[in-house]
Amino acid sequence: MSKDIKKEEEKAKQTPSYTAKDIYVLEGLDPVRKRPGMYIGTTGIDGLHHLIWEVVDNSIDEAMGGYAKNIRVELLPDNKVAITDDGRGIPVEIHKQTKKSALETVMTTLHAGGKFGGDSYKVSGGLHGVGVSVVCALSTWMKAEVCRDGSLYEQEYKQGKPQYKVRKAGKCDQTGTKQTFQPDPEIFKVTEFDRKKIVDHLRQQAFLTKGVKIEFIDSRKAPVYYHSFQFDGGILSFIKYLSETSKSLQDQPFYVEKEYEQIGVEVSLIFNDELETEELSFANNIYTPDGGTHLTGFRSALTRVLNDFAKKEEYIKNADENLTGDDVREGLTAVVSVKVREPQFEGQTKARLGNTEARTAVEVVVGEALKDFLERFGSDGRRIIEKCMLAAKARKAAKAARETVLRKGVLDGLTLPGKLADCSSRKPEESELFIVEGDSAGGSAKQGRDRRTQAILPLRGKILNVEKSRMDKMLLNKEIKSLVVALGTAIAESFDIAKLRYHKIVLMTDADVDGAHIRTLLLTLFYRHFPKVVEGGFLYIAQPPLYRLQKGKEFRYVYSESEKETAVKEMTKKVDEKINAQRYKGLGEMNPDQLWETTMNPGNRILKRVEIEDAVGADKMFDVLMGEDVEPRKNFIQAHALSVKNLDI
Repeated sequence: MSKDIKKEEEKAKQTPSYTAKDIYVLEGLDPVRKRPGMYIGTTGIDGLHHLIWEVVDNSIDEAMGGYAKNIRVELLPDNKVAITDDGRGIPVEIHKQTKKSALETVMTTLHAGGKFGGDSYKVSGGLHGVGVSVVCALSTWMKAEVCRDGSLYEQEYKQGKPQYKVRKAGKCDQTGTKQTFQPDPEIFKVTEFDRKKIVDHLRQQAFLTKGVKIEFIDSRKAPVYYHSFQFDGGILSFIKYLSETSKSLQDQPFYVEKEYEQIGVEVSLIFNDELETEELSFANNIYTPDGGTHLTGFRSALTRVLNDFAKKEEYIKNADENLTGDDVREGLTAVVSVKVREPQFEGQTKARLGNTEARTAVEVVVGEALKDFLERFGSDGRRIIEKCMLAAKARKAAKAARETVLRKGVLDGLTLPGKLADCSSRKPEESELFIVEGDSAGGSAKQGRDRRTQAILPLRGKILNVEKSRMDKMLLNKEIKSLVVALGTAIAESFDIAKLRYHKIVLMTDADVDGAHIRTLLLTLFYRHFPKVVEGGFLYIAQPPLYRLQKGKEFRYVYSESEKETAVKEMTKKVDEKINAQRYKGLGEMNPDQLWETTMNPGNRILKRVEIEDAVGADKMFDVLMGEDVEPRKNFIQAHALSVKNLDI
């Protein structure tokens, strides 16, 4: 055999083959178990709860079709969930194509259901068609029970595989479907359900499905927890809920529900005496965080109608002058919901609606109804316009202030404030900015840091509460101005996340009440004006130690009271041994070496990344804790006073 042929044979053995025998066909629901992330996004906590959303969506679809009035979600022991509705019940007769029961087909076949053709569902949220079959595939055990045609039918499954044919299990004097499942621990990193997460989701769905009663029961342990929702006002009730902690400019919230060209449009809005805007948009009850054509149509109608009203009432006297979209949305809380027969969602996560006809429908319906509203409620309309005119004036002042900050920064050289001790690295991915409270801690941090990758920006005192201040006033604050320039992203419409100079921004404040307040003020600033920094995972909170425990030459740093108790027990061998516990209230109490070793050294430190799990909840909480209105804050403090721990006095 020649050397060349031998080499070719050896090469063939080393190279993986790629022929027909190497093409694997995953049958039934095997693809779901093989690649669960493709179907539910993640196998973490969000993916786990997505199983509930998928089943609830089917019940909501029955409710939107007018067939169901009651939906129940129950958490059972052993991480089981039962979801029941009084809809029509999944059909059980033999399916012509699969030669199996329609129930088994729906439960065990991808892209099988009543939402791909025919008139079973005029409007549906679950149009990706993977719904309940994916839940079945990712469950250790699942049972479907259907009440239909006077009989109760049932079938059980293990990891998506039927355990027996659909069978009659008794009689029924009603209709509906009950799905009980147990998520597979082989698939999910976590299998314990979060009660609050489920309650918040069900409340939202109840707002969007007018008149339908949704019950939630947590019977995992005694006492049983029960909560039910039913909102006959639909999203009008939703808007009142969202703005309950705010001071409204309107005596009457705006609300319209109308169908246009076979698209159902439901919109409610209210203007509050605040600076933030909150717009929630939904298509077929699915939350669209990135908006889409329906939100674009709403904004277009809002801007046009308010400009027309401002000119009619002579708030704007120059025909060429107009309020901008930002001007007319300051202080706005709005919910936009559309029902579309063939929704076109952009992206796997359905984050944005793409139907062009939805824009036209919302723009026409809102345009006509809002014009009529302003004419009927003239005093409300005038208060809204006065708010918009004030926003326009502030916008112009803020633009001038912002340009001054940026222009001054450029003239000063590299846009960096003098108090910033910058790092030598110019690679954002390895650079860290520590925002430190006070000159004392700033001095220790500057001496103890890694100068190549760690920058220090000390702040003097408490920064301005931006929840109560417009941009023009905010940029007059020296500390905020220094921070804006140091970040490098600019702010407002000039903001560019690609120019962020540090990919770790660490809030490092004292472990006392003042430190917590400063941290809260900074979090408010980032949440309101640098949301993409938070969303991108660039914002962190440092965890300095609470105590330094020393016994003889041995010492330990501990970061919580419980950790202190454990450490003291471990360090104490004799009853009479004395342990010296030094409580750190300020970072300035540590010398540079201690601060580096405990709080700044990447090998030892503890950093908490700031994440937004619930944007609506976060928004309401910032309004309560940092807003102008005292009463909601007082109520919050009174309600939670007894649960406060480690409050410095």
